[in-house]
Amino acid sequence: MPLVESPRIQQSIVFLIISLALTTANLTTYAAEPAGRPTSQSIPAEAHEKSEDVPVAESNIDTPSEEADKTDDSTAAIPAPPADLWERIRSGFAMAEMDSDEVRNGEDFYVNRPEYVKRIVERSKRYLFHIVEEVERRRMPAEIALLPIIESAFNPKAYSRSHASGIWQFIPSTGKDYGLKQNWWHDDRRDIVAATRAALDYLQNLYSMFGDWELALASYNWGEGAVGRSLMKNRDNGLPEDFRNINLPPETQSYVPRLIAIKNIISNPAIFGIELESVPNQPYFEEVATTRHMDVKLAAKLADISVDEFNALNPAHNRPVINVNGSRILLLPVDKVDTFTENLRNHDKPLVSWQAYQAKKGETAEKISARYGISLQQLKLVNDIHGRGGIMPGQTLLVPLSKYADGADISIMNDKPVAPRIFQRDFIYAVKKGDALSSIALRYGVTVAQIKSWNNGNERLRVGQKLILKHSPFEKTPLPSPDKRALPAKKSM
Repeated sequence: MPLVESPRIQQSIVFLIISLALTTANLTTYAAEPAGRPTSQSIPAEAHEKSEDVPVAESNIDTPSEEADKTDDSTAAIPAPPADLWERIRSGFAMAEMDSDEVRNGEDFYVNRPEYVKRIVERSKRYLFHIVEEVERRRMPAEIALLPIIESAFNPKAYSRSHASGIWQFIPSTGKDYGLKQNWWHDDRRDIVAATRAALDYLQNLYSMFGDWELALASYNWGEGAVGRSLMKNRDNGLPEDFRNINLPPETQSYVPRLIAIKNIISNPAIFGIELESVPNQPYFEEVATTRHMDVKLAAKLADISVDEFNALNPAHNRPVINVNGSRILLLPVDKVDTFTENLRNHDKPLVSWQAYQAKKGETAEKISARYGISLQQLKLVNDIHGRGGIMPGQTLLVPLSKYADGADISIMNDKPVAPRIFQRDFIYAVKKGDALSSIALRYGVTVAQIKSWNNGNERLRVGQKLILKHSPFEKTPLPSPDKRALPAKKSM
């Protein structure tokens, strides 16, 4: 039988022909595919493992949808920042809730003093945006931005009996530890920008020590050493080591709850019956560097703002003239910076109306005040001469410029040390029938403005009302018997 007629060989030939035909067809199809397009895609193992749980869209994945086209053509919408700063603050609250009698007492304190709250909010408008910006930049809880409400009610000139100063209430030693310079000319504890930086540095350091914001805040009020010792005592006794369980003085024990109370009010003022005035979520001030001495009154005039407004933004200056040792930063309302810059550029008169004068032997304050056309009271105030204190020969004083060419540039006083604050003893005075602020001021050798500043600006008197008065040891007015109730060592409200 010929080989081709063998059934097995015929089957082999047929199989070979079919195989060749299939191979040729595959090659033709591959050649027809667009260049660079793979015929299959490999899928990572992770995708295979999760594929059963991931829903598959029914639309053709090779054809972009209309929604996809919109995403490609435009950037996803970014929410606009809130117009109200309080709303921004609310979104950053991060501290734990607290339900206690101290919190309720703190809420009641502010709810029962709506006018006081209004004054706090009005003062805060100058500073709060800057503080919130810094708190957010450091990723701290937004509650920290409200701390000056407790410390100073946002009064930049606040000063306590423990010698704490400014809206953050730094005592001198802690202020120096955190770079706040204090000399005869200025006190950086009252500088808004410098003190805010220092306060947030201090709070962050305290948080690093304790790992807990409640303990950090307690340490800010009482001191880290005292809080640390209280924690150690609990540890030795096997007791919980947290703010709610350690032994604290009454002021510190109510300090954090009061901050939480403020947070609760800010979170929902309506339920507390408080109308919270809006604070714009935008900068209030801008920093401007100056390299020349300048009168405070002139600086305010060049910026077209009141002296009170200038001092509220630049409360660190102790004198009526700004002594610039190298360079000094001034804060001005955002919309007044160009005005100040332009007016300063065009100002062709002296910027300073004060000079340094060294007292001669035998000269008295009365004689010097008459010589330089300044009242005795103002001369003493400007130069920290208290009570009946005399003037020493060679003592350098700040006096107005005059026709007498015996003064010197105020730069010679750059190194003048800070004048010690005279300790003033507080006492309580009960208002009697027929009393007026003027008669009380005259009786105790103080001014009406001082009484108002010591009592949150209160002007109206009622019989039995308790007023805080301060007595200087230089005055000979006898002290009344003090109220038996002890005043707090640090006036925080």
